[in-house]
Amino acid sequence: MKLIVLKTNLREGLNIVGKINSEAPSLPILKNFLLETVDNQIKISATNLELAITGYVSGKIIENGGLTIPLNIFSAIINNLQSERIELETEKDNLIIKTENYEAKLQGIKKDDFPLLPKVENNENFIEIQNSILKKTLVLVISAAQASSARPVLNSVLLDFQTSFMKLAATDGFRLAEQTINENYYKTNLEKNIKLVIPLKTIQELTRIIQDEESGNIRIYFDNNLIIFKNDKYEVVSRLINEEFPNYDPIIPKVINTEIIVNKNQLINALKLTGVFSDRLNEIKINIPKEMKSIEIYSSNSFVGENKYLIPAKIKGEPLEIVFNWRFITDGIKNLETENVFMGLTSDKNPALIKPADDPNYFYIVMPIKA
Repeated sequence: MKLIVLKTNLREGLNIVGKINSEAPSLPILKNFLLETVDNQIKISATNLELAITGYVSGKIIENGGLTIPLNIFSAIINNLQSERIELETEKDNLIIKTENYEAKLQGIKKDDFPLLPKVENNENFIEIQNSILKKTLVLVISAAQASSARPVLNSVLLDFQTSFMKLAATDGFRLAEQTINENYYKTNLEKNIKLVIPLKTIQELTRIIQDEESGNIRIYFDNNLIIFKNDKYEVVSRLINEEFPNYDPIIPKVINTEIIVNKNQLINALKLTGVFSDRLNEIKINIPKEMKSIEIYSSNSFVGENKYLIPAKIKGEPLEIVFNWRFITDGIKNLETENVFMGLTSDKNPALIKPADDPNYFYIVMPIKA
């Protein structure tokens, strides 16, 4: 293999594959990434056997070939090179790195020893959506997820495809987020309902890779065991979780006794400020008084002190005192692109419904801390 590539393009490819291979220390070759030329393209691939990421890099290919190389060492070299033009050439099981004033020989492992990257057999049925829409949706949804090995299905994101819309949802057992995407915002040739349970790690990597406001579309293919997110720059292939996602409809509040509309930024600021006095459970109390002109956020700590913050709000319904983990509420609203948020409360023991005041397609449910 022999090729010429720009440092900027190479770094972009290395950033795409990230560090997913650092999680399998028992298999040394997984510390490597695969650098190869395929169909007049330069491909950079890494895997941890559950997830595989491939980035495509533009450059001049002189001779085809491939080799696996230690990712951390190679990235350190490329990041510290001053030259933009880089020559890469294989010599047996070594990679020669050259610029006008630098040369290195990096020991690699044969391409054939690298694990086979998983491939989705279904290349016909797909969902195609704008990169930016997908990222915004995933960022909102994973606000309710939390990495846990105890129950894999709670360490996941649900993709629930219906004929005229699709929903993405996540929960960690204490909170739930769901975003609905109308059929006007994606293309598909699917003709039946599908539910896919995707590992949280896969979704986190995807949100890392997709750049904010990235143009273009991404296609989603899947079969019984695998899912792939693919566009011209990268591919993310992951195993699916073979478990049924919890039926969360019963916990969605059907009756709202107290309705609150409050400025999002003021609420976040109040939660962070009063949260300084909270204990290890991040407890804060929200008090909706009889006057119904503002809400009071209060926290105390026997070793520190106490504080409270009043926020003007539009309130309708019954007075109430309810205790929450303030970080959970903040996680659910901080990424909303809205000025005001709606909070629907039933009692101090029932989950709260939080959503944008002007967007019915997203909601976030959080359980209170029971006294």
